[in-house]
Amino acid sequence: MASTILFTGFPGFLGRELLPRVLARDPAARAVCLVQGKFMAVARDAAAAIERAYPAVAGRIDLVPGDIGDDDLGLDDAAGLARDVREIYHLAAIYDLSVPRALAERVNVDGTRNVLELATRCGRLDRVHYVSTCYVSGRYTGIFEEEDLDKGQTFNNFYEETKFEAEVLVRERMLTGLPATIYRPSIVVGDSRTGATQKLDGPYYILRWLLRQPRVALLPVIGDPSRFRLNVVPCDFVVDAIAHLSGRPDTVGRTFALADHDPPTCEEALEAMAKAAGRRVIRVRLPVRLAKALIDHVPGVYRLLQIPSSLVDYMAHPTHYHNRATLEALAPARLAAPRFADYAPHMASFVRGNLALGSAAMA
Repeated sequence: MASTILFTGFPGFLGRELLPRVLARDPAARAVCLVQGKFMAVARDAAAAIERAYPAVAGRIDLVPGDIGDDDLGLDDAAGLARDVREIYHLAAIYDLSVPRALAERVNVDGTRNVLELATRCGRLDRVHYVSTCYVSGRYTGIFEEEDLDKGQTFNNFYEETKFEAEVLVRERMLTGLPATIYRPSIVVGDSRTGATQKLDGPYYILRWLLRQPRVALLPVIGDPSRFRLNVVPCDFVVDAIAHLSGRPDTVGRTFALADHDPPTCEEALEAMAKAAGRRVIRVRLPVRLAKALIDHVPGVYRLLQIPSSLVDYMAHPTHYHNRATLEALAPARLAAPRFADYAPHMASFVRGNLALGSAAMA
C-alpha cells in the first residue's frame, strides 16, 4: 500500500526544498500538502516547479486546502487522510519576531496541537517531524543543551514563547508514545551559495542598512559585541540536515540543534557583513534598552533604519547552543554549518539586487 506523507508549511522555502528529497526516498510515496487558500496559487506554481525539476515526483504531490489553526486542520475528511498517513512534516509556523500574541498562539501553539491530534488518529504513523527553533531557550544565560527545554527562562517575544509552548506539547506526546523527532534551527538565512531568501529579515536587515549608505557607513552597535555570539545557519544546511536525519530510524525520539557549532561573535559577524557590503563602518554604541526605545518611540528612526527593535535582542543574546550529538549524527553525511564569513558575501550580493524585497512572514 502506498504511504502518504503530510506536509504543513507548503509552499514555504523549507517545504519546497524538503518535499522532493523526502519523496525520493520512497518511489511509492505521495505527498499531501496542507495549503491555506490564499497561498494556493503560489503552491500550485511551486509544485509545478518541483515536478519539472524532479520528474520522478510528477503526479505525487497533492495540494489540499486547509489551515492548521482550525479543528481537523480545516480538512473535509481528516479521518480519511489519517488512515493513510505514515509521516508528518510539521513545518508551518509564524516566523516573525514581532508577531502579536494572538496570531502566534493560533499558528504556533493551536496549530501544533491540531497536528498532534491528527497524528494520534493515524493508525499507520511512523513518525512526526517537528521543526522547532533553538530560541525556545528564550533568554536563558549559559549553555543550552539539545535535550534542554524548560529552564525557567524568560522570552524576548511571542514568537519564542509560543514555539516553546508548542515544543512542550510535542514533548508531552512523545512521553506518551508518539514517535517524533524535533529539529531546532538557529537563525536561518538564505542559501549559502547564492544568498537567496524569501524575505529580508534577521541579518539581512543589517546588510540592507549598510548597502543603503555611502562607503563610510554608520552602524548602531548594541553593548559590547565581542561578548555575545550570533548563531546563523543557511537554509541549505537546514534542509540537508533534516533530509538526512529524518531518513534514519535511529533519530526517533531525539532533538537536534541545527546550529553553528562555532558561531561568530556579534563583532565578527558585523565585520563580515561590513566587508561583504564593501563598507567601512563607524560604530555608534548603544545599550539594548536605549536602542529599542529609539526605534520604537522616536519618530523617524525606524523609517530611517528599517530595522525592527525585535532584532536588537539578538545582538546581545546570552545563550550558547551545544549541538555535539547533532554533529555526531550528521557526521556520516559530512554535514556541518558553514562559516558565516564564507557566505556573507553571497547574502550581500543577493540584497544588492533585491533591496525592495519585503520582510513579512507567510501567515
